[in-house]
Amino acid sequence: MARENGDTSGGETWKKQVDDIKKMFDLKEVLGTGAFSEVVLAQEKLTGRMFAVKCIPKKALKGKESSIENEIAVLRKIKHENIVALEDIYESPDHLYLIMQLVSGGELFDRIVEKGFYTEKDASTLIRQVLDAVNYLHNMGIVHRDLKPENLLYFNPHDGSKIMISDFGLSKMEGSGNVMSTACGTPGYVAPEVLAQKPYSKAVDCWSIGVIAYILLCGYPPFYDENDSKLFEQILKADYEFDAPYWDDISDSAKDFIGNLMEKDPAKRFTCEQALRHPWIAGDTALCKNIHESVSRQIRKNFAKSKWRQAFNATVVVRHMRRLQLGSSTAGSMDASNPPARTSQKLAQGPSQADRNRPAPGQNAGSAASQTSSFDNLGGPRKECE
Repeated sequence: MARENGDTSGGETWKKQVDDIKKMFDLKEVLGTGAFSEVVLAQEKLTGRMFAVKCIPKKALKGKESSIENEIAVLRKIKHENIVALEDIYESPDHLYLIMQLVSGGELFDRIVEKGFYTEKDASTLIRQVLDAVNYLHNMGIVHRDLKPENLLYFNPHDGSKIMISDFGLSKMEGSGNVMSTACGTPGYVAPEVLAQKPYSKAVDCWSIGVIAYILLCGYPPFYDENDSKLFEQILKADYEFDAPYWDDISDSAKDFIGNLMEKDPAKRFTCEQALRHPWIAGDTALCKNIHESVSRQIRKNFAKSKWRQAFNATVVVRHMRRLQLGSSTAGSMDASNPPARTSQKLAQGPSQADRNRPAPGQNAGSAASQTSSFDNLGGPRKECE
């Protein structure tokens, strides 16, 4: 039996002591690995419920205690239908275990590509859910700081599934001044003020949502250059275009919505509340024309398999849940006839801003939205924040 321990401020206990986590959970497949943790698919023995368990060796926490404590502090406060929930926390002599809600619907881009029909209205519905969740975070004084398509997962495999925001490793509680300064995030999605190493606030999340909305409507990123300096220069100037022919069938309302989020000046940039009131989200200006063929083709071209494993492998979850539903006898044939979808997305060496219809070279390095090369003086591709 687990013993509760830890911070008891406000009458709460947040860590349950356990000698061996395997007494309480059946640990199954590894879903992925992070900087200093491993995420494992697990089944609770008492209830049979499935969870994603983040296993963190205590020896790996030395010098990083504040990072994981920050993540836990953020997650413990969050209760929203579109945000992956922290269900429980266990501590053994050697490990810390974060028991996370399991989402089994797969990754955003995979689902779009698999669809036969996809419209602006579908994109609007997705972005509305993200805005609603991020607005909730902002009202709690939490800034996500690393919003990107890879952090958006579907709750279940059903067509009407809601979208879920995951990965709060870079999130931060705003201080009394509501301004932060640590440069972090994934370059292609970060706001100009972050790259400029200026103090910033929750407006950085709104910029990232604008970038995501842009990609959802055309299948490629607003900023691209194989040269880091030129890429950063584009972002710093908010230098992006609605290229023909890819944007010819997209409504002016959608372009106006994106323009208000991808506004260079954070003081003029839409807040989540303003974005939620925009007619493309709250009204009926999002078109219902099928744009699947064009968008899915560009997604396939510009977003390819990563060479490393993500912190959360959504495809493993999908395949495991299918096996549970179909039984082991049919699972093998199903997996053989339906090869697993991509487990993570990373921009390939895509076409130039001026000529998107050229085939992308078959390399995966040097991406726009997920750079693998140096982040200048800001650190690596996804800089962990303090």
